[in-house]
Amino acid sequence: MLALVYVVLRFIHFGALMLIFGNALYSVWFAPSSLQRLMTRRFQRQQKIAALISLTSALLMLGIQGGLMGNGWSDVFIPGIWRSVLNTQFGSVWLWQIILAAITAGAAWLAPQKGSRLLLLAMGQFVLLAGVGHAAMNEGVTGALQRLNHAVHLLCAATWVGGLLPLLFCMRLAKGHWQMSAIYTMMRFSRVGHYAVAGVMLTGIINALFITGFRVSWNTDYVQLLLFKCALVGLMVVIALVNRYFLVPRFQTGAGREQQIFIRMTQAEVVLGALVLATVSLFATWEPF
Repeated sequence: MLALVYVVLRFIHFGALMLIFGNALYSVWFAPSSLQRLMTRRFQRQQKIAALISLTSALLMLGIQGGLMGNGWSDVFIPGIWRSVLNTQFGSVWLWQIILAAITAGAAWLAPQKGSRLLLLAMGQFVLLAGVGHAAMNEGVTGALQRLNHAVHLLCAATWVGGLLPLLFCMRLAKGHWQMSAIYTMMRFSRVGHYAVAGVMLTGIINALFITGFRVSWNTDYVQLLLFKCALVGLMVVIALVNRYFLVPRFQTGAGREQQIFIRMTQAEVVLGALVLATVSLFATWEPF
């Protein structure tokens, strides 16, 4: 039960960070200056809630990790166990994760209009996440390369999946006064999205080789769930390609059939992204062999 709670908290923590990162990326980078203020106001409430969720889940994960290392639920709420966890490799990284999460929450509530700060803070948390779990299994140069690769993998995934909800918001804007700015924003996301998708796939393959090696035990639960995750990502790639190269060129002024299909397909992509995140949150706690 404790392990399941930890998996759920990982899913919540990653999801909240992706939302913060994706919203900030649109507000600061993708949107033109004429649209940035509107998008920042639109995402303020989401950013505040997501930042609090990120901080809360990070704190809870520290306590749950103490229970997993100790004797179960009785050790989850003991400060002495928390200090013991902080003395581990996981704890040394996770302390900074909590600190950055607290700073992010403060920035979201006290200066929500500063999207660039939230973007950098969320980016920092993703880089720190590359220092825990299977990405930290190797030492020396190999370990440093693995963590660097995993950090790039997480940032590419956050750019792609975290940008899907703001993309749906831009689709609504494209039907009104902000049409040209919204279309410009979506096209910028599309261009960057190509690199993000390619980055996810390439770094994902490299990361899998770091963990399992070239001699893969195909009958292990870890590898089978990894393959399931790859299948989900493959479906997301197909949807992204259909959206970009089949539906977008057929867009007409107004709410046409292609626009409605695009929205439904993107919503399906969001669901698949959530399933990928849930899958990763689960098998990341398993032994790969």
